[in-house]
Parts: sequence; C-alpha cells; structure tokens
Amino acid sequence: MDDLEFVQSCAKADSHTWEEFIQRYSRLIYSTIHGVFKRKFPDQTRSSHVDDVFQELFLLLTKNNFAKLKTFEGRNGCSLASWLRQVAVNLSLDYIRKIKPMVSLEEQSAAAGPLKDLLADSLHVPRDGLSESETIAGLKGCIDELETEGKFFLELHFEQGLSLEEVREALRITRGAVDMRKARIVKLLKDCFRRKGFLLDS
Repeated sequence: MDDLEFVQSCAKADSHTWEEFIQRYSRLIYSTIHGVFKRKFPDQTRSSHVDDVFQELFLLLTKNNFAKLKTFEGRNGCSLASWLRQVAVNLSLDYIRKIKPMVSLEEQSAAAGPLKDLLADSLHVPRDGLSESETIAGLKGCIDELETEGKFFLELHFEQGLSLEEVREALRITRGAVDMRKARIVKLLKDCFRRKGFLLDS
C-alpha cells in the first residue's frame, strides 16, 4: 500500500489503518513541532505548547471527515512523511504568531537584526541609492513570489531566528539539503531583484 492508498484508507475511517497511522507518524509529527518551538521557548513552557499543537494537528487532520488529510496527493514525489512535516511546521508557526507575533520586515530582531538587512546582506544589495521603503517593498514582493517551501525556510531561518542546523532538525532534512535550499532561495531572490530593476553587487 503506497502513501496515497494509505491516506485514502484512513479517510474511510478504517480503524486499523488509523491506528497504524498514529503509530507510524506520531513521533515524527511531535519531533517536528518540538523542533520549531525549541529555540523560541524555554523548557518549562515549551512542552505545553508542543502538546497543544500536537493535539490541534490531529484534530485538524480528522475533522470534517478527514478533509485535511484528504488533501494529500503525493505530487512530485512528495511522501506522506514530508507532507506531514510541512503541515506540522505550518501549524506551529501559526500558533507562534498567535502568542508571539512574528518579526516584521520593519521590526528589529533581537537575535540577528532586521530581516531586510539579513536578506540584503545575503543578496549583496548595495545600500547607496536605495530608500528604506524601496528595499522593504522589493523584498516583500520577491518573498511573495516564493513557493511555500521557500517561505517556510525564510520564516524559520530569518524571522524565527533558527540556525541552519536547527532548520535541518525542524524540517528533518540533511544539512546538504538545507544548504542547497538556502542557495536556491537566494538565487530566486536575486533574480527577482534584477527583474525589479535593483542593481546587485554580484
């Protein structure tokens, strides 16, 4: 039984398959959520937040006759495990936004400085001749063009302040994959900046 068939069986409320789903993916889901919360919250409060999101995710998957779970299609070789990690990261970030608003492009990050400056450094965008509003508007527009995967990476690495190693742990991918993903995102942003008429140092 492949992933899509497995999901379809779960969505038919097959109790045996759903029990297998819980046994197979509970640990993966919990560790993914824990990875997102690891940097942002101290030990004494993190556990309760992780438990809340863990329960919320299973409710999300099963409510309305498994409507959310049924959206899994396994396109482009995406495994059920990868899809669940993405759902877990997304739900975790939504939860964090509710209790701890994300750092905006205009706001200062206590850990590493404004997101706009971090991205500008990565892109080697020259500061001379660019107004603050132009830089911010350009970044926002280019970020909006990224696919969900790229936006997740930026949220974790820049806005949430996770190191590349912590991003690797949260997304459960190899360090090489993290480096490749970052390089691909930077290239996409560079290309976007050029299309918008920004001059780059390199």
